[in-house]
Amino acid sequence: MTASKNDFRLRDRRGYQWGLRESLLWSIAMGPAVCLTAILFLLAGCRSRQSVTGPTVEFTKIPPAAQGGRERVDTISGRVTGSRPGQRIVIYAMSGPWWVQPWPDQPFITVQADSTWSATSHLGFKYAAMLVDPGYQPPPTMDVAPTVGGSIAALAIVDGVGKPQIAPTVPIKFSGYDWGVRTIASDRGGQNLPYEGDNAWVDPQGALHLRIKKKENKWSCAEVEMNRSLGYGTYIFTVRDTSHLEPAAVLSLNTFDDWGGEQNYREVDVEMSQWGDGSSKDNAQFGIQPFYVPGNVAPFVEPAGKLTHSFHWEPGRVKFVTVRGDSIREGAPVVAEHVFTSGVPSPGHEKMQLLFYVVASDKYPMQKESEVVLEKFEYLP
Repeated sequence: MTASKNDFRLRDRRGYQWGLRESLLWSIAMGPAVCLTAILFLLAGCRSRQSVTGPTVEFTKIPPAAQGGRERVDTISGRVTGSRPGQRIVIYAMSGPWWVQPWPDQPFITVQADSTWSATSHLGFKYAAMLVDPGYQPPPTMDVAPTVGGSIAALAIVDGVGKPQIAPTVPIKFSGYDWGVRTIASDRGGQNLPYEGDNAWVDPQGALHLRIKKKENKWSCAEVEMNRSLGYGTYIFTVRDTSHLEPAAVLSLNTFDDWGGEQNYREVDVEMSQWGDGSSKDNAQFGIQPFYVPGNVAPFVEPAGKLTHSFHWEPGRVKFVTVRGDSIREGAPVVAEHVFTSGVPSPGHEKMQLLFYVVASDKYPMQKESEVVLEKFEYLP
């Protein structure tokens, strides 16, 4: 082992710095006992420095920085130093959440004999390569970037190459705002389905139509996203009768921040669905993420007819109200209301999303094409 000029320095009582050679000579002069102690001390220092140096992961080929979707993939490669037998590489790409690559059922990449690794990845704005121990089971998605610890022995995170590429959208105008219609696939609802620009349009009366249609033996869905963030305020949606929706269909009116994983994507939701369970009495809900936290969801029964849904978002509080009719005027018959005061996000880069999609359901799969109509959207600061 070679010591650098900064290694193993000792100081005498007058404050002079001694190097390794001087330290050994001094300890020999002082006698065997001191010499042995010094040698053990130095060896312990070597072992300590070696134990701190663990395995590392690096990238040799990085895909472009781009919004995710099953339509585009690229090669991602790298090498490992100091790996142990049985350890493997797991890749995540960040586009909104962090998504395991290339698929949840194919997450492991073998480290080759020359310590290199290579795989196919869907695109994202950032990429993470993890060296993991045998037995590690990667989650399909993560809200925040992974960290080293436990079964994750080493980690490298990089930005995608080049200027971030955003998937093209179809522009529309609705209720005085500019929106974009999604044109790439999504894993929303537990299955990867196409989203197409012609599944959303505004009629001559100004109402927004969202459609689920069958295409190439898959359900093609609709997503419309506002082009800017609105922040705190009151969000109001007037929607024609959706009580007829099949159990597997979902109409979601929600805020979402692709970069807000640390605050559960700043998602605040009004949703109409039975979530694939035709036996459920509830067919609508108010909620904030994460939905698995008790108290973050308030289900209710949505009646037939036109309804107006609203939520008022302010610091530490969001109040939801659904009423019959086409406005939230005083005296309108209340269908449901709920207030959340815990886990409420603060504004960031969230945008309003209007989604109409299909969830996976073995007992109540989607049977026929469907359409919903939003007559208007209003925002009050």
